[in-house]
Amino acid sequence: MNETVEAIKTYFKGVKTEWGKVSWPEKRQVVFETISVIVIVFVFTVAIYLIDLLFRGLLSLIK
Repeated sequence: MNETVEAIKTYFKGVKTEWGKVSWPEKRQVVFETISVIVIVFVFTVAIYLIDLLFRGLLSLIK
């Protein structure tokens, strides 16, 4: 039991050490990349919707 507690303490000390080494991006970069992801998801959503409409129309001609 004591070994487990010591292992957990050692683990969290390592986590704390590594946390300090993290290079965090600037706020401006995070905002730009977030907006980019939202725009790309929106564009692909619209594209898939339009392709779905196209296939739905083509399949209705076959029936």
